[in-house]
Amino acid sequence: MKVLVLNGPNLARLGTREPDIYGATTWPQLQQRVTEYGAARDLDVDVRQTDSEAELIGWLHEAADEGVPVILNPAAFTHYSYGLRDAAAQLRAPLIEVHISNPAAREEFRHTSVIAAVATGTIAGFGITSYLLAVDAVLALGAG
Repeated sequence: MKVLVLNGPNLARLGTREPDIYGATTWPQLQQRVTEYGAARDLDVDVRQTDSEAELIGWLHEAADEGVPVILNPAAFTHYSYGLRDAAAQLRAPLIEVHISNPAAREEFRHTSVIAAVATGTIAGFGITSYLLAVDAVLALGAG
């Protein structure tokens, strides 16, 4: 089964961006860990990151057209991108929203997710483990 793990702005800066919030794991380490975790469960995991809202929307369209489950960390787009939300609403397979930190425990503007209403579920606050829990959720849902 193929799974797209899509990531929004600034996530390629992991390891150097606010490590007290996002941890010391780097972007390449995250990619490797999630890819290997999925492979060990017979999943073809494709981990991508972009700072471009348009590119992220295009990837969601790709997933919708192919019926592929998505694990999505929309990052800052979580709170205001209705274009991303509308693209996510077109998915036919599960969508798991993930966050490294817990947005509800942070600044007020981070408390609202425009994605959550169209996601199958949300996993947040477990650091990089949030992604691994999302992989397990996709498997538990039997998506694909």
